[in-house]
Amino acid sequence: MPSKIFHGLLIGLAAAGLALGLWAFGALDRFEAKTWDWRVTSLAKPSSFTGKIRLIFIDQQSLDWVNKEMALRWPWPRTVYSPILEFCRRQGAKAVAFDMLYTEPSSYGVDDDRTFGAAIAQTTGFVNTIFLGRETGQTTIWPTNIPASPIKIRNLQAWLAAGNHNRLVMPRATFPIPEVATNATLLGNVEARPDPDAIFRRMPLFAMFDQQIVPTLGLAAYLTAATNESLSLESCWLNIGSRRIPLDRRGKTILNFRGPSKTHQRFSAAAVIQSELKIQAGEIPPITDTNAFKDCYVLVGCNAPGLLDLRPAPVSRIYTGVEIHATVLDNLLAGDFIRDTPWPATVALTLLLGVFWGMATLYCRNARDTAVAFMVALPIPAILCVAAYTKGFWLPFLVLEAATAFALVSAVLVNYATEGRQKRFIRGAFKQYLSEDVIEQIVQHPERLQLGGEQRTLSILFSDLQGFTTISEGLNPQELTALLNEYLTAMTDIIQDEGGTVDKYEGDAIIAFWNAPLAQDDHVVRAVRAALRCQTALAEMRPAIHARIGKDLRMRIGLNTGPVVVGNMGSRNRFNYTILGDAANLASRLEGINKQFGTYTMISETTRAVMGQAFAAREISRVAVVGRKTPVRVFEPMRPETWAAHADDFARFAKGLSAFYQGQFAEAIAHFEPLRAKDPPAAAYWRKCQALRADPSAAWDGVWVMTEK
Repeated sequence: MPSKIFHGLLIGLAAAGLALGLWAFGALDRFEAKTWDWRVTSLAKPSSFTGKIRLIFIDQQSLDWVNKEMALRWPWPRTVYSPILEFCRRQGAKAVAFDMLYTEPSSYGVDDDRTFGAAIAQTTGFVNTIFLGRETGQTTIWPTNIPASPIKIRNLQAWLAAGNHNRLVMPRATFPIPEVATNATLLGNVEARPDPDAIFRRMPLFAMFDQQIVPTLGLAAYLTAATNESLSLESCWLNIGSRRIPLDRRGKTILNFRGPSKTHQRFSAAAVIQSELKIQAGEIPPITDTNAFKDCYVLVGCNAPGLLDLRPAPVSRIYTGVEIHATVLDNLLAGDFIRDTPWPATVALTLLLGVFWGMATLYCRNARDTAVAFMVALPIPAILCVAAYTKGFWLPFLVLEAATAFALVSAVLVNYATEGRQKRFIRGAFKQYLSEDVIEQIVQHPERLQLGGEQRTLSILFSDLQGFTTISEGLNPQELTALLNEYLTAMTDIIQDEGGTVDKYEGDAIIAFWNAPLAQDDHVVRAVRAALRCQTALAEMRPAIHARIGKDLRMRIGLNTGPVVVGNMGSRNRFNYTILGDAANLASRLEGINKQFGTYTMISETTRAVMGQAFAAREISRVAVVGRKTPVRVFEPMRPETWAAHADDFARFAKGLSAFYQGQFAEAIAHFEPLRAKDPPAAAYWRKCQALRADPSAAWDGVWVMTEK
């Protein structure tokens, strides 16, 4: 055994070392980027702020409309943009950012620029573009006729000196004309460089030019509406107010894409211009929603053929630059940029996977076990990377996958060379007499081979579908199988999520228990929570199922806590891990008692006592079930919010129940009468009290006797 552990450790360390070497020297970078694109494409989803961003595109429809209605060709006079600004202002947009460079005076004359500048001055939060570059740009100093950037970042100089951030300092710039620049709230940089494969995955949030800080267009749009938020830098963080934006070692941040192109709501510039002009003329505009841009950030760009500003992204190779900036803005609003996984964590995880699978694979007994090891091990890096993505991290996939694969293959080779032949002989001989599961128990835990088990207090759940026999008669075998599989899968997922063990399925019935084989101090709370979650999940599934089969699917659950025998039971060569005992029988009876009271979830007094205050519960009855002489108090559990919503009704029900226990049937009827139309247990008691008044019993003990299971 120690020798096997030592060999597994060596194999794992060697596999992880080889994978980490390839990763460190960049041999995996190109392919790693492609796996990231797959993650983004598969998992990207809108944020709660995606709906607060609007895009206005100068598309081919806009070019054609302006040419037809105004007899103007591209480039347009700048006065054409004034209706766009006026419409945004009319609708109450938070900020308006133009992803368009106005570096030259208008060919339509100085009045065109002045009119455009005046419209900009009246627009709240207007952002225009500046292009910062290294080789291209019209100037090397900040123009004196353009206001200095108001953006200040604390600790900037120390941060620049401490890291490799020189590429954020740009030597050249191209500015918009003064009429635009002086009236804009902020200028935003639109220069960005893609990854080596020409895909935009990361963006700098700001750049430096002539000692001035220029935010990227998306950040500029954000800051126009967040005027009171201060900015500061740490080693790998840009702090904007209370938001912490992760930065990589080059000062960029990884974009959290929301989906393919067109994820952010877009409008044609022609529709916006027409809407403003028609509103001014007192006519009905094409955009009838008066709140279409209310409290939204509006970005204006081009996507007409010939004007298309392409910035290929992981989600689409046809992705416009303005959508990149919209993604930056979206991430800023949501505060959920992606972060590189710290390299020590990546190294540790790579070593862990390599060592674990190097050691685990050495213990594979045969080709089937080895195949299972491969099937289990190889998807794990992908699962980890997907999980990391959902938490906002880029976890390198290929280094983990390489370490896992190297460890698996190496361990198989070593296993075959050292122990394969002997193991195959021994296991081949035992296989003639015993099942693989029993052989494994003999090898790992010989003491577990005996039949029988141990006595332990468990929480036991029995569930059954109401009227399922009638439902099944109306379905063909394929429909019935699909329905059962869908239902059982959903319920089983919840039971197992709460740590329960599914004992068996009996048609549509489920038997499960908690506190075995692993001890669970909170097994009662887990079981009750699982029961309530199952009812909630079935309620959510019910409309779709009703649409398919024309009937509602409802489930009754009985739950009891008590001592049972649990363990391997069956014949000497075939047995199952199951339970046996009176406590299990009572759980089964409680499931059936629901029918009497019109309830769907019922727990015993033992379960109620141990559950404490974790969930609310009302007493339903004292019942004498078939096969038991001692009455049992039963309760209906519910979530606190359900209890709070019906507290008055439950209080009245409790008074009626108390009167029922005392044999005061007339008083009980008075309490149950107002409830019986909306509360099935109250209706059941009303009927019971009416019958008892008509035929009073000589001896009354308050127990409701059940005559059927």
